[in-house]
Amino acid sequence: MDRGTVGSAHRGRLQVGVRREGASAVFSPAGELDHHTADLLREPLEQAVDEGVTRLVVDCSRLEFCDSTGLNVLLGARLKAEAEGGGVHLAGMQPVVARVFEITGAEAVFTVHPTLEEALVE
Repeated sequence: MDRGTVGSAHRGRLQVGVRREGASAVFSPAGELDHHTADLLREPLEQAVDEGVTRLVVDCSRLEFCDSTGLNVLLGARLKAEAEGGGVHLAGMQPVVARVFEITGAEAVFTVHPTLEEALVE
């Protein structure tokens, strides 16, 4: 991910937008995050950390579904970012996605914000 560029990836049921916003990399998955689409989010998250961006913000407002594979992508990104002194911030989760995080207890290990704007405040 080049600084200052906007990118996207698409595989049928999931599109992922990527952009820089100050010190944060913002990822905007739209659609279904599952076993078949997880790499579309995993790859740019890992690339951002590899390039030294450790404050990762995932705008979940257009995420319609997230299964255990999608959850594991986010947990893996969190571990990688935290190892470099950063973290993963989740914003705007829809109730159906938030429920997965509640059931698994994963919301306790992420910083969760009601809106993207709040997540971008450093």
